[in-house]
Amino acid sequence: MPYVVKRPERDIWEQSYIPETVRGMGVTLRHFFRNVIGRRDTVTILYPEVQRPYPPRFRGLHRLTQRDDGSPRCTACMCCQTACPAECIHIVAGSYPDGHPLAFVEKYPAEFWIDELRCVFCGLCVEACPCDAIRMDTGLHARPVEARPHLMYERNLLLSITDAKGDVLTANPRKK
Repeated sequence: MPYVVKRPERDIWEQSYIPETVRGMGVTLRHFFRNVIGRRDTVTILYPEVQRPYPPRFRGLHRLTQRDDGSPRCTACMCCQTACPAECIHIVAGSYPDGHPLAFVEKYPAEFWIDELRCVFCGLCVEACPCDAIRMDTGLHARPVEARPHLMYERNLLLSITDAKGDVLTANPRKK
């Protein structure tokens, strides 16, 4: 036996949707006048003069940290390149010659670049790095550019970017 669904009984006034339209316009006008007169819920900021504060956990642009002698901390272990889901990190490893003060490290990044256009800023590269060489603590956005190659950040540029406090060394006290 089929089940019959009872339709609600509506008169012509409810069928016209006039009460609901008036109620919706009332909510809209209430919010409008509350923001125009009282400015209680205004979310607009005067951008160039007033900038929105970033949360403390904001991941900024990437940077490579340096040792005390100015050489990169990166040992070209490829952990960050492997962990990157967007595949935006490219590393070519080079070897230090015998007798070099950092020959105990064995490898260094001969080429290191990050494609900031492909990066999803997930922070997995920072978590994967065993020697705290790559950080995302700059507090900076990628700058607007006119051509795609300008957002291919190479090793020397990544080494010159400082953290939010202006330091090029690592902020991790265990990795000094």
